[in-house]
Parts: sequence; structure tokens; C-alpha cells
Amino acid sequence: MAGIQMKNIVKKYGDGFPAVNDVSIDIADGEFVILVGPSGCGKSTLLRMIVGLEDITSGDMVIGEKRVNDLAPRDRNLAMVFQNYALYPHLTVYENIAFPLRLAGASDADVDAKVREASATLELDEHLDRKPGNLSGGQRQRVAMGRAIVRDADAFLFDEPLSNLDAKLRGQMRTEIARLQKKLGITTVYVTHDQTEAMTLGDRVAVLKRGVLQQLASPRELYENPGNLFVAGFIGSPPMNFLPAEVDGTKVQLPFGTVEIPADRAEKVAGRGLLIAGIRPGAFEDASLVDEAKAPTGSTFRAKVEVVEWLGNETYAYLPFEAPPEVQKQLEQLEKDLDGDQLRTQLVISLDGASRVREGDEAEIWVDTSQMHLFDPATGENLTVDRTRAGRIPELDGPATRTTA
Repeated sequence: MAGIQMKNIVKKYGDGFPAVNDVSIDIADGEFVILVGPSGCGKSTLLRMIVGLEDITSGDMVIGEKRVNDLAPRDRNLAMVFQNYALYPHLTVYENIAFPLRLAGASDADVDAKVREASATLELDEHLDRKPGNLSGGQRQRVAMGRAIVRDADAFLFDEPLSNLDAKLRGQMRTEIARLQKKLGITTVYVTHDQTEAMTLGDRVAVLKRGVLQQLASPRELYENPGNLFVAGFIGSPPMNFLPAEVDGTKVQLPFGTVEIPADRAEKVAGRGLLIAGIRPGAFEDASLVDEAKAPTGSTFRAKVEVVEWLGNETYAYLPFEAPPEVQKQLEQLEKDLDGDQLRTQLVISLDGASRVREGDEAEIWVDTSQMHLFDPATGENLTVDRTRAGRIPELDGPATRTTA
């Protein structure tokens, strides 16, 4: 096993377009790191540069303290699992798993021992004599993982391995991959566009946009302390609400009324003028259901509810609002960056299922203002981010890597 260091990695194609632009990530030995972002963000290209399937335009790729830029894929001792399984249809499950061992000239005894160990780990024993065409999608993916396990590789690389599976199988395979990685303790880099996979699997998550690293942090840190509008909008389901906001001291004027924010956050945005407030749906509650001890920690406002969706244990309520041109322009750009995920000018709030709020009601809503983020409309930078908890945010780490949202 080995750690992986990406130092100022750049990949440019013939037209000069930077598919990956000055990305630096240190992955510790045994760490599980996710590369996530919308289509075209450079995540798969970066993974292919790690394994050697793409040339590196500039920068250094270091695996186990050895620079590997000029090494062929077969000399890097990495195991890769692809989206399409890449199994040999004419070979049995046993022989598919054994293939890299036979290619390396391992003895029959070693092949058998390693295949059966991997098969037991992945619960494939009863399928060893079957052909891939007779297996389910989840079973095929386990065979592909078994072929990776037997190689005793320095690291596992996964390129959207669950994309071809239905929702139920994806959930099952996520659990299996997480369990397997913890059991083997092997360095793992996993590419996905699915934020659920990113949030549930990784020790740390690298969020990419247009080839540029936006933030590198644990899933919780990304959720609670997004570095910019793009990360805030990409991470979380339902997505974060973005509202026009005017700050006056410790008060913030939102479309629905004025709320108080903590003094430390107010200090960071003093004199900034029009900002974008970001508040996750879960930060709201029906004011009538908020505990008396908790109520003073937030603010309440009244607003008309347009649509209500009751789901049993929770209720989603939708409250429309107007946004000024400066804010609307940034939200429209963010919508494009997020592969067209629609960011409507409406507030989405998650209430307890016991709430009796109904469509058309003028409801009293409570909001935990300690969870409110304030963003610069021009750059998308989170002005209130807690830098001690937010992991690595390249655009705030120095002018050499500065980007805007």
C-alpha cells in the first residue's frame, strides 16, 4: 500500500483547454478519497492520470514517494475498477478474478489461494464456475472488485463503478465497498458524480469544477462549511437555499423579514452591502414545534406557504420570493455549473412531520441563524466560512490557486 501525492497537476489537450488545472491533493496511505463533481469537471481525467492512462501536461504524480509520471500503467501497481466491469465474457468468475495473477506468472497454488480468499470476502463462492453473462449487475461488479483485490496493489482506483446499477443495488454496493476498504485498509480513490456516494463513502471528498479543485474536506465539513457557492449548491439534498441578503449590524434583511445572526459572523461581512445568504432546508422549523430552550438561538419570521409536501416523518414547504438581478445572475451561473440543477427563487424548508402548516397558510417559521452562510455575489466566496473546520479551500489559500465560483 502507498500514499498518493498530486502536485500541481495540469492536463491540457491539443486545443490548450485545461481539463485539469493545477490540482494538488495529498492522499494518505490507507485513506479513502472521493473525487466528485458534475460532468466535465475533470475527475475521471485526474483518475486516469493517476493510473497512467492519460499523460500529465505538467506537475508531479507521486505514489509511495516515487514519481511515476513516466511509468507505464503496468509498472504503477494500481488496481482499477471501471464503470462497465470490463470482464471477459468467455471466462468463468474464477478465471476472471485469476486473470491478473496468471498474467503475472503466479503459481497455480497461489492463484487458487488468492482467488478463493477474494471470493470469500466478496461472497462469490457459489458463482465461481458461472460466466459473467449469467450474473446480476451487482455480482459482476463484485467480480471486478475481486480481480482488483488479488493483485496486492498499492491502491484501488474506482471510476464511477455503480453508475450502471439500479438504486437499490447502488445502496448495497456502497455498503460493500465501504466495508471492504476498511477491512483491507488500502488507499482508495473513487470517482463519482453522485453526492450520496461521496458523502457516505469517503474519509475526505475533493470537489472539482471545470478542472479546478474547489474544496477538499471531510463530508461533514463540506456540508457544514462549504467554501463557496458551488460547493454549497452541489453538496446537500435538497440543495441549500440561496436568498438575497442585506446586512445591518447583526441583522440580516431577507425576502421574508429580518433575522439576527451571531456577532462573529456579522463582523466578517460588515459594510459588504448586498450578499447571498445560504441556508439549508434543515435549518428551519415550524415555530410552534421549536423547544423553548432552543428558540432564542434562532429567529422567527412569517411567510406565506405556496406548496406543502408531507412525507410522514418530515414535511417540505415551499415559499416563493423575488431576487434582485445581481443575485439572480449568480444563481443562473451556478445552475449551469451544476449541470442544470434548477435553483428556483423559492425557499425550501424541511419541517417536522408533526407540523400542521398547510398550503396557503401565513406560517410562522423559525430558522437557526447560526447555520446561515453569507456569500459574495461577485465571486461566490463564502465570507462566513469557519476556516478551522472547512478543510482545504484552494481559492482562499493563496493567489496562485485562486478561483471564483
